[in-house]
Amino acid sequence: MRQRTCRCRGVDLSRIQHSRKAKKRRHFRSLSDPHTLSELALRLKEGIYITTLDGEIVDANPAFLEMFGVDSLEDLKGYRTSDFVRPEVRAREMALLEREGSVRDVEFQLTRRDGETRTVVDSAFLSVDPESGEKYCHGILVDITHRKELQTQLLELSIRDPLTGCYNRRYLNTVTRQCEAQPKGEFGCIYLDIDHFKQYNDTNGHAEGDGVLVKMARFLMRHVRAEEAVVRVGGDEFLVVLSDAGEDQTEHVAARLSAAAAASAPVPFSMGWAARRNGEKFEETMIRADRRLLAVRVDERRDLQKRRKKRPKAT
Repeated sequence: MRQRTCRCRGVDLSRIQHSRKAKKRRHFRSLSDPHTLSELALRLKEGIYITTLDGEIVDANPAFLEMFGVDSLEDLKGYRTSDFVRPEVRAREMALLEREGSVRDVEFQLTRRDGETRTVVDSAFLSVDPESGEKYCHGILVDITHRKELQTQLLELSIRDPLTGCYNRRYLNTVTRQCEAQPKGEFGCIYLDIDHFKQYNDTNGHAEGDGVLVKMARFLMRHVRAEEAVVRVGGDEFLVVLSDAGEDQTEHVAARLSAAAAASAPVPFSMGWAARRNGEKFEETMIRADRRLLAVRVDERRDLQKRRKKRPKAT
């Protein structure tokens, strides 16, 4: 009788152990398991959150708290999401959420409590409590700040001239689209060309010639505003692009550069300018500025020849 009892107990223990192992395996094999979901939310680097539609942050995982620059959920008590995101952006997203039931890949700027700005992407769905009828927003927030910084750096490298730091011709494609997107918008172009650069380059060497180009670029960027883009068109030619500038403003900037040239330009240069007329394309305005530059060159050479003729001949 005693032996039979021991055998029964032995069988019972084996089944219990097997059952426990099976339950442990199910913890890691099922998304419906509460323990698995809890581990997932705690360990993911993406921010997981629950908010009410008016922006109260009900619950969030550590990654979400880190994005907001706080240590615990208690630190967010009394705050609304609109305190960290522009209210109109949040309102637009919530309107879409109520209309569609979910939102996906909504990108916006998030300002943390310490003032640091991060770029995030939000995906969420609408959840309704069947008992109270209260609506909640369940979502995932992904911090893409580093990715956006890399994209910006790569874009800057692609549109900058490596020698002078000015914008390059590729940037003109962006300028063209921006200017022509406004059929009645104003813009101006100032075309500049270093005088006798080839002779200087041939006499002093290419290294010194490159140095002149760098100094010329710095001169131009120093004497135009940040929103007035300086583009190295090619060789020793530069273009200053003025957005929202008519005839008077473009002429004023050209006069400003001409006045500064006498005191601080590294080398002599010629200049021609033009402002948009009758909704013309950007390239047409740029060509008119270039033609004006050529006309200036012709006039300068003509004046030089006249001065030479007036010089008394040596006896």
